[in-house]
Amino acid sequence: MRVVWFFLFLLSFSVAANTQESFPQSWEGKWRGQLKWYKTGKAEPQEVNMELRIHPTDSINIWTWQIIYGDATKDNRPYFLSCKDSAGVHWQINENNGIILDQFFVANKLSGAFTVQNSTIINNYWMEDDKLMVEFYSISAKPIATTGSGTKDSPSVDSYKVGSYQKAVLLKQQ
Repeated sequence: MRVVWFFLFLLSFSVAANTQESFPQSWEGKWRGQLKWYKTGKAEPQEVNMELRIHPTDSINIWTWQIIYGDATKDNRPYFLSCKDSAGVHWQINENNGIILDQFFVANKLSGAFTVQNSTIINNYWMEDDKLMVEFYSISAKPIATTGSGTKDSPSVDSYKVGSYQKAVLLKQQ
């Protein structure tokens, strides 16, 4: 029985390792869909076409990460994605303007958080049923309230306003 459990353990480790190794290769291609942008306090989302183009470059461990919102001539963001460690966990999106966003491949999602001006953005990208899912949360960088008494039993806790949520379901194009 121990042998069976050992082989099941090895199999599960192998599947997890192969999943990790397949990023970003299995994500390569041209993805297109509709981004829904929900703003706090508004019932209906704003909708915009979104594309994400992921392609290998001539450099080792660097891919294009081109995001297009709406019309490619108006909002085209030609970024690069690069791996920063040998484990394939730490990644960076280089916006080619001095801004580099650290990302981490955790639970089969590429996730990151950054603060720009007065908002913290949390992003997630993941594959689900052959679709590339994208989501962004925009959160106020300044707390709206601090509660708790600041003790071990009741530590101080900051709360933040969630300003918006964006979600896109992207389908691979031929």
